Amino acid sequence: MKHLNQHKFILASGSPRRQQFLKDLNIPFEIRLKAIEENFPDTLYKEEIPEYLAKLKANAYDDLASNEILITGDTIVWHNEKALNKAEDKQEAFEMISSLQNSWHHVISAFCLKTNDRLVVKSEVTKVFFDTLDDKDIWYYVNNYKPFDKAGAYGIQEWIGQIGISKIKGSYFNVMGFPTHLFYQTLKEFIR
Repeated sequence: MKHLNQHKFILASGSPRRQQFLKDLNIPFEIRLKAIEENFPDTLYKEEIPEYLAKLKANAYDDLASNEILITGDTIVWHNEKALNKAEDKQEAFEMISSLQNSWHHVISAFCLKTNDRLVVKSEVTKVFFDTLDDKDIWYYVNNYKPFDKAGAYGIQEWIGQIGISKIKGSYFNVMGFPTHLFYQTLKEFIR
C-alpha cells in the first residue's frame, strides 16, 4: 500500500506477536513504549475490557507528530463471566489452563488507532474450545513455554494449542493477539 508511506506508524507494544503481525502486513513501524498501569473498572464486561485498555494505552501518548499513527492493542480471555489476564506465576498459569478444558471460552483482542485529532477502537471475538488436558501436559507446557505474557496463560500457536484446542470459531490470528483482517480494513478506512 503506497499510501502508507505518507504516515509514520508507532507501535506502543512490546508484544513480539504484534510486532511480527505488522511486519507480515508490510507496515513499517517504530516501537515506542510507555509504562502504563493496566487497570480497568470492574463494571466492564467482555469486549469493553480490552477496548478500554487499548484506549487507555493510546491516551498516554499526547505528543504525536502530525504524520504519526499510533497503534495499541490488548487481549483478554473471557471465561465463566470473568476476564483471565496474564498469569502471575506457574501455579496460576496451571489453574487458568485447567479451568479452560472441556469448555468454550472467548478470546477478545482490541486495537486502537490514534492521531492527534482522531481515535478509533475496535475489537474482535473468537470462540475457542480446549479438550480434556492431562495435568502432566499442562505442567509440561507451563514449565517449558512460560506463558506469563499471554492472556489466559496460553498461546494457541504453541504446543498446548496444538495438542489441546479442537475447535475454533472466528479468527485464529485474533487468538494470537491481533485481529489482522479487522485491523487492516480499519486502517485503510482510517488513512483515507
